[in-house]
Amino acid sequence: MTHPKIVIIGGVAGGASAAAKARRMNEMAQITIFEKGPYMSYANCGLPYHISGEIDKKEKLILQSPEAFKKRFNIDVYVLHEVVAVNPDRKIVMVKNLSTGEIFECPYDKLIMCPGSVPFMPPVPGLDALNVFVLRTVPDVEKILTFIRENNPRSAVVLGGGYVGLETAEALKHVGMKVTLVEMAPHVLTLMDHDVVSVIEKHIIESGIELILDNGLKEIVKHDTGKVKEIILQKGNILRADMVIASIGVKPNNKLAKEAGIELGISGAIKVNEKMETTIPDIYAAGDVAESFNPVTGKWGWIPLAGPANKQGRVA
Repeated sequence: MTHPKIVIIGGVAGGASAAAKARRMNEMAQITIFEKGPYMSYANCGLPYHISGEIDKKEKLILQSPEAFKKRFNIDVYVLHEVVAVNPDRKIVMVKNLSTGEIFECPYDKLIMCPGSVPFMPPVPGLDALNVFVLRTVPDVEKILTFIRENNPRSAVVLGGGYVGLETAEALKHVGMKVTLVEMAPHVLTLMDHDVVSVIEKHIIESGIELILDNGLKEIVKHDTGKVKEIILQKGNILRADMVIASIGVKPNNKLAKEAGIELGISGAIKVNEKMETTIPDIYAAGDVAESFNPVTGKWGWIPLAGPANKQGRVA
């Protein structure tokens, strides 16, 4: 008797949860995770608090290692391995070893797609400056901390007033920087009601962070060195800072799904049913790349957060 081959793309929230639950459901299945980054199963939500030093060691962000996952669950985890194509007809994925450049095939009986989301970067000039950062992964926070250590920046502009933007602004203020938070919408945390947000905005200002609302980014002017010279906003404001964190938003990492012919929902995330099945047999999706059902509204939407990702992974 052959045992089912379960291949999982992505090893953070949704992927790691899917793998652990799959092992609990089937002791004999061959379960393999391919993770593009150098770490698996880490706490995205804790990244800003590593910048502030409240989480003092990077290791505290990482919940599992490939070695521990193998020992505890008998699951093979390959980090720095990017799935570059999915072939539903042959039921294989093409995998690139990012350390060696080697590309190889891996067959599957069931495939679970959990590649997550990617930062949304609008087509604004200058966002490629050397001291503009995003904060999405452990390598992202490593880059930010290296820059702070080597350049001792005294000021920062945070673009975006969502969860990560607010947490990052607080973290940079915590380490002694002059921080300006810019939000294009009339309020931060646009999903929340105005009476709640007004209290949060009052606290932001009282903490010493400059808050600019209803004003988005127009352009970043760069020095000859490639670093930020000026941050120009849509209403003409000109800001200067030693570093910029672009926390403008995220979008589903749907490239593999589109190329494989998997149907996407209106949000751009993968369309799934209540079992997290996609429109192609034996392919499932979970986490930031997949849509979520909202039992309050009765509609499908997109909620790129760790809580839903973990639950979706278990369902898949």
